[in-house]
Amino acid sequence: MDTMRDRFTTVTSRLLDENPRVALVLAEIGRDAFTEAQSRHPDRVVNVGIREQLLVGAGAGMALTGLRPILHTFASFLVERPFEQVKLDLGHQDVGAVLVSAAASYDWPAGGFTHMAPGDVALLDTLDGWTVHVPGHPDEAEALLRHAVAAGDDKVYVRLSVQANVDARPVDGARFHTVREGRSGVVVAVGPLLDQVLAATDGLDVTVLYATTVRPFDAAGLRRATASAGPDVVLVEPYLAGTSTAAANDALADVPHRVLGLGVGRRELRKYGSIEEHVAAHGLDARSLRERIAGFLNGQSLNG
Repeated sequence: MDTMRDRFTTVTSRLLDENPRVALVLAEIGRDAFTEAQSRHPDRVVNVGIREQLLVGAGAGMALTGLRPILHTFASFLVERPFEQVKLDLGHQDVGAVLVSAAASYDWPAGGFTHMAPGDVALLDTLDGWTVHVPGHPDEAEALLRHAVAAGDDKVYVRLSVQANVDARPVDGARFHTVREGRSGVVVAVGPLLDQVLAATDGLDVTVLYATTVRPFDAAGLRRATASAGPDVVLVEPYLAGTSTAAANDALADVPHRVLGLGVGRRELRKYGSIEEHVAAHGLDARSLRERIAGFLNGQSLNG
C-alpha cells in the first residue's frame, strides 16, 4: 500500500494537470516528487526554499490572484513556525488555501522535537473558519484532498501521517461515521487511530464513531450517537490530548455527560525511539487504550 504522502504527490500532480486554478507551493520538503509537475507547470509549482513564512505568504498572494494554492511541508513548519502568516496572510486577508502537512505528531522520531507537531490542530483552533481533515488511509487522503481543493476558497488543513488503518472507510468531508454500535458509551476515533480503537474496544458494548473531518466538529453526529449509547464520550485523537474536548462538551451542553480526551501527551519524549514506541508511551496502543477506556466507562476518573 502506498502512503498518504505518496498519494498526495500523485493526486496533486493530476490536479495541476486537470485544473488551471490549482497551484503548489513547497519549501524544499517534497520538491523531488514534483519535478515533472514543475516542468509541465512552471508558473504554478513554486519552491521557495527553506522559508516557511514565505511559503504561506506566497500561497496567500496566489490566492489573491484567484488561484487555489496547495501548501506543503512538515506540520511543524506548516502550522507552527509560520503561524503569524497563517493568521494574517490567510486569515486577516480572508483568502483560502489548502495546507497539506506531513510527519504528523511524531512520524519521524529521529528528526527530534523540531519535526513533531502534536499541537497543530489545537493551534488552528485559535483561528476562525478552518476545516481540518485527518485521513486514516491513503484512499481517504485522496478523497479529502480533492474535496479540499474543490471547496471554493475555504481555508483547509489536511493532516497526513505514515500511520494508517488497514482498510479505507467512506468519507464525505463533514460527518462522523458509525463503525460499531453499543449502549454503554461513545468512542470517537480520529483518523489513523481507528484500528487501535477497534482492537481496544473489541467486546465492549460501545458505539465507535470514525472522524476524518474534525473541524467543523460534527456536533449533531455526536448527539445522535449519545442519544442511544449514553452520555459518556471518549475522544481518541492522534494529536494533543484534549484538543476536541471543548467541542464535545459544547455539543452536549444541555445533557449531563462525561468526556475523556485521549491523545498525545504534553510531556516531550526526549528519546528518538520508533513510532510504535511513541504510540505506546502516549498510551495510544490498543492495550493501553482498552484499559483507559474501560476504566472511564466503569466510572473511574481518568485524565487523558
